[in-house]
Amino acid sequence: MRVMNMNKTISQTQLLLAIVLTALLLAPAAFAAAPGITGTTFNLNARAEYLTQPDGSAIYSWGYGCVGTTPTFAPSAITDGFCSNMQVPGPTLIVTQGQSITVNLTNNLPAAAGNTSILFPGFTVTSSTGAGTQRGLLTQEAIPGGTVTYTFTATTPGTRAYYSGTQGDLQMEMGLYGAIIVLPSTIPSECTSGLHSKNLAAELAHSESDFRLAPAAYNHAGACYDREYIFQFSEIDPRIHREALQQSTRTCTGCMTVATEPYVPAYFMINGRSMPDDMDPNYAPQYPHQPYNGNPHMHPGELVLLRIIGQGRWQHPFHEHGNHVRVLGRDGNLILSATDATALAGPLLFTTTTTPGQAIDGIYYWTGKGLNWDPYGHNPTSGDPLAKLTCTPDANGYNTGDPTAINYFEWCQDHNKPLQSTPTGDVAGGGPATLPDPNIFANGPWYGGSPYLGPNATVRAVGSTGTTPPSGTVANSPTDEAGFAFMWHSHNEREITTNNIFPGGMLMMMLVDSREFVINESN
Repeated sequence: MRVMNMNKTISQTQLLLAIVLTALLLAPAAFAAAPGITGTTFNLNARAEYLTQPDGSAIYSWGYGCVGTTPTFAPSAITDGFCSNMQVPGPTLIVTQGQSITVNLTNNLPAAAGNTSILFPGFTVTSSTGAGTQRGLLTQEAIPGGTVTYTFTATTPGTRAYYSGTQGDLQMEMGLYGAIIVLPSTIPSECTSGLHSKNLAAELAHSESDFRLAPAAYNHAGACYDREYIFQFSEIDPRIHREALQQSTRTCTGCMTVATEPYVPAYFMINGRSMPDDMDPNYAPQYPHQPYNGNPHMHPGELVLLRIIGQGRWQHPFHEHGNHVRVLGRDGNLILSATDATALAGPLLFTTTTTPGQAIDGIYYWTGKGLNWDPYGHNPTSGDPLAKLTCTPDANGYNTGDPTAINYFEWCQDHNKPLQSTPTGDVAGGGPATLPDPNIFANGPWYGGSPYLGPNATVRAVGSTGTTPPSGTVANSPTDEAGFAFMWHSHNEREITTNNIFPGGMLMMMLVDSREFVINESN
């Protein structure tokens, strides 16, 4: 398992590029949601295992896992979840506001690592003081082989971090951190009616399930959402992990002395994985200790809740291409106006910087408004290739009358407006642009290189002699997904590398999919 220093017959650059190309060509559809375990009592175990990286390294790490019980997984549509004896991040604990929560932590770390514990910032915590525990600087700790119990009431909704309260510079670096999601005890009526009801009806009309944990993130009408994802940012300095591994077999108790400075991380992770691994499915068997992914999808018009946590030692500037993010709250604290206690006052951010230990809840959306052309082109299910969709604007200018329509939530001002100035397909000419050379388009199994949404987008946009790539280029079948791909990544360029090789690290794609494409977040 100790492959961090193995000699390779090919360079890391060649290896990573091969992995990336293979993943882009062959990766199955995989989505993220906000998976975790639910209940009021959680039995967690701290122990050591190995994490994998796209460059072939296996990194000795510590993490929290499930022990003693078979947990209940959420969202309920997930049927293949697992919670092993250790994972990074730790299991996402999903609870409801007002519940009394018990967390039992057993310390199965190497004896040389000494005590361990968990902090639950934002909650008033009571901890057991019996055998197997010892008072630490910040909280009651479990000694090697011992168990400590923490109890608290989930007082307010929102997303928060939990992490080790013992020798945090080492234990959090090694992977002892996770997330708590507190669901609101009451749901505003606005979240189950109006456009949110129509958005849910649109999903169901196209054979999708509702993978939300709740219709709202907080007890506030402005916190309604239609889809959700969680992103935990962290980094790894392999030297620290290597030194911990070398000292892990020492027979003394609590004698591990690992230097945590200077700090030089080489691996940058979202939900415990680096790109392209983070775009593989949740609970993929090839990552037994890294079950959560980072591969968000949405349909136009949906409000997407982003749960973002900084779990590492560094700040990471998380940039979501395609639109700004409206911040709802931080660390479970809804941000309200100082002059109007009912009005949201969170900022609209170009980049949601992940402060260590801080959680952010925010809303992202994309509708196609402002493109200045019709991204739907025409009805791809019609027998007549020239048949056009209709668009009847609501009071806000969107096509929301029929949730079953393929162009539900289209911005009607741009309906039937062409993009190309000289097209060869079935979209009329006179548009604002001439499409560029096909060689500069990005192709792959998700994005077809077309400025139109939906299957057959490339064919219907320009025909067989147009300027965009013909259908079937690389892996984008004419009948497969053809969405708009927005890169979501750290704005620190070094952090979108794996061991200094690009691409990798804190990098993923947000796919805005046509309604024909079923977003299945059960894995």
